[in-house]
Amino acid sequence: MSSQTINMTLSILKKTAYAILFLVTALNISACDTDSHSNQVRAIEDLCKARVGVQIGTTVEIATNEYLEQHNCPPVERFNSSPDSIAALTQGKLDAVVMDELPAVKFVEKNPTLKILNTPFKTESYAIILPKENNELMEKINTVIDDIHNEKLYERIYNTYVTHTDNYHYTAVNNDGPEFIIATSPDFPPYEYYENNEIVGIEIELAKIIADRLHMKLKIESMEFDSIINAVSSGKVHAGFSGFSKTEERAKVINFTHTICSSQIFVIVPDHSKTSVQNHSSFTDKFYNNFIKEDRWKMLVSGLMTTIIISVFSAIIGLLGGTVMAVIRIMNNRTGNFRILNFLIRMYVNIIRGTPVMVQLLIIYYIIFASVDISKIVVAIVAFGLNSMAYTEEIIRAGMKSVPTGQFEAGYALGLKPFTIIRHIILPQAFKNNLPALANEGISLIKETSICGYIGLMDLTRGGVVIRNTTFEAFMPLLAVALIYLAIIGTLSACVARLERNLKKNER
Repeated sequence: MSSQTINMTLSILKKTAYAILFLVTALNISACDTDSHSNQVRAIEDLCKARVGVQIGTTVEIATNEYLEQHNCPPVERFNSSPDSIAALTQGKLDAVVMDELPAVKFVEKNPTLKILNTPFKTESYAIILPKENNELMEKINTVIDDIHNEKLYERIYNTYVTHTDNYHYTAVNNDGPEFIIATSPDFPPYEYYENNEIVGIEIELAKIIADRLHMKLKIESMEFDSIINAVSSGKVHAGFSGFSKTEERAKVINFTHTICSSQIFVIVPDHSKTSVQNHSSFTDKFYNNFIKEDRWKMLVSGLMTTIIISVFSAIIGLLGGTVMAVIRIMNNRTGNFRILNFLIRMYVNIIRGTPVMVQLLIIYYIIFASVDISKIVVAIVAFGLNSMAYTEEIIRAGMKSVPTGQFEAGYALGLKPFTIIRHIILPQAFKNNLPALANEGISLIKETSICGYIGLMDLTRGGVVIRNTTFEAFMPLLAVALIYLAIIGTLSACVARLERNLKKNER
């Protein structure tokens, strides 16, 4: 590498660093400006002039929106999870967060700069959700729920996780039998949350008792809250445990069991008497809390393996399928013998490229494979593989069209068949010419797997989110996830660059 090239590279890096510094400064100024416009909430009536956050898809969202609409107030800001809304509140991006009582207490315990208003917003009750058509299962679970209350077991579980005056943890007696699969969103303490890399909580203890008394083996699947109802209604899981309250809309697609417990909704606001309290934890303490404590680093390793498996096999499907489709379209242009297949491929490519990959993943999981008991990893591989096929087909077809037409004619003159010409002359050059574009598709594919959490897969991104929701420290786990992605993509880019150099040796 010449000194001129080195100087140019250093100049680019320096400009990039200045740009990043400018962006960070601008964001900090913007954040300060946002904080200056915050409104202090002292009572429920003050919500009308405040920025209010709720978790999307919950009855809290419905109740809060109804209150704000009645008073002609601005709508709420919706977040995927309760920890997300709490993080926004602590950073001054919200003035208040509305949520259920016990989770609110847990969040305030871990965030001393927050407090709960004394007046409850509303009272509601929780139940387990079940598929609409499975009345037999509902009757059995209702019987167990009634027994749990009659035997005072719920009180013992409550005292274990809330008042800490008991130490009740149910141990299953029946380890055989069919699986009782439940879906939950483990970011709702003390009902369900992660501890020592396991999902625990009040509702998880109830699920253990129910599964054991039904002579079934409990299996817990973690997923986003707004995906649970779809998973239950489609029959992917037997039940949903995540603090569900009954509404008319929900009752149209799912069944609700007898009430598990009642809960009040409260408003969390900044405690301005403690806003000056700073978190002086050292980098070592934060690193220990996020990765070493309770072996939380294992979530990232497990998620990384899932991401790699899905990415590799999806890329193989995309490359093979895309190559076949590209060859068919090129052959049709040459011979006109594949008009129907060419039309179908064009329709397929337009549909895939015209719809978001997350929508495709959800359709494949909840609709196409609704009645099929299949691994979620296989579902993700199929979904991302089919998506990659459409883009890979266009890349390879463009590469094949870039090869001079005279090479086709030369092959014909030598008596070669069209397929032989494409296989031995055209395709090798197409791959060589479009190697950077194929590598870019591979990089996009790796990053697209970050949405796997919506079907309950623990991929790399989901692992970081779980750690963040557990420790309420956004910077460390998300930075670790970003660095891991960067390392994977950097390695892939380096391998492709080396392959490119090797393929260009014959041009010298």
